[in-house]
Amino acid sequence: MSAGFVIVLIAVAVAAWAIMNYNRLVKLQVRAKASWQDIDVQLKRRYDLIPNLVETVKGYASHEKKVFEQVTIARTQAINASSPKEQALAEEGLKNTLKSLFAVVENYPDLKANANFLELQRSFEQVEDTVQRSRVYYNAVVRDLNTRIRIFPQSVIANMFHFQKREFYMLPNEEQREAPRARF
Repeated sequence: MSAGFVIVLIAVAVAAWAIMNYNRLVKLQVRAKASWQDIDVQLKRRYDLIPNLVETVKGYASHEKKVFEQVTIARTQAINASSPKEQALAEEGLKNTLKSLFAVVENYPDLKANANFLELQRSFEQVEDTVQRSRVYYNAVVRDLNTRIRIFPQSVIANMFHFQKREFYMLPNEEQREAPRARF
């Protein structure tokens, strides 16, 4: 073999390695973005259930206006959150107001037995479980992406093409680690 052929072979191998690592980083970046969108979709489903919950409770406890307003404001703030950190903070506020709403429900046995309310409760719990799974998946993808961006030799490709680390979805405090439970 000639020296020129060996040099070309090495150059092709390095180029193939660079392309392969670049593509891995792009795939992880796309997967992270898609998994964040999945969280948004599930949260939207939850946010869509909240007005129905409020209206159902209003039918039995119309005098609890302050609680209904707080839930509505917290829901709006959560909908408008854009980053994982903002989302976590908004979710904490929403969780606290939902606790107040569920406390109101405890005082109305007829409401707890209402078929529409029971269906909303079941849907809410299903959405909560899906949101939790989506957050876990998002953080796993972000972990993989951030690791690849930082480890050598992939970090060379990541720096060359300006791949950025993504922010984890982290809960602001220990209390929020539990999803709001719709126990009636």
